[in-house]
Amino acid sequence: MNDKKVVRTRVKESLQSLGKTLYEDYSHKIARTLFEEDEWKTAKTIGIYISRKPEVDTYQIIRRAWDEGKQVVVPKCNPIDKTLSFRTLTDFSQLESVYYGLWEPIVSVTNKISSEMIDLIIVPGLAYTRDGFRLGFGGGFYDRFLSNYSGKTLSLAFHLQIIPHFPVEKHDIPVSKIITDQEVIKAKC
Repeated sequence: MNDKKVVRTRVKESLQSLGKTLYEDYSHKIARTLFEEDEWKTAKTIGIYISRKPEVDTYQIIRRAWDEGKQVVVPKCNPIDKTLSFRTLTDFSQLESVYYGLWEPIVSVTNKISSEMIDLIIVPGLAYTRDGFRLGFGGGFYDRFLSNYSGKTLSLAFHLQIIPHFPVEKHDIPVSKIITDQEVIKAKC
């Protein structure tokens, strides 16, 4: 499994086979583990994506962050120059559906937050290695953003998204930790 397209296809197929009950159960286990991690406990501002199935459910995590008084910021993609920015989110009504069915913050009702203000970014991905490298969905938005980000990063993944190997390029930036429904993986890099 070394071609990125092949890896993406295989992992997507595996995720599609995950039934609703397992999806809910695994997402809940991952969230519970996240809430016990130091990165979560100490973060005042958390950057987190708005999940869509089959990604680990982030809605429950966002609600918990609000309940704990944390500031939640969510990504806004600029497809023209493939850049990413983060904007405040205080209510799900501040989201709109954009291209590919992604939910993003509505610019007119949210505020842009500089990367220095974000303590922790929960980085999405399709597949991961135990070294913390992630295979995204192909846009490169996060790798570009993370190249200038110095805060903490982690990812949430179902155990079937952890694979032994895929091609890593020089611009790929690993996350420091991956939380799955079975374990917490501290990246070796």
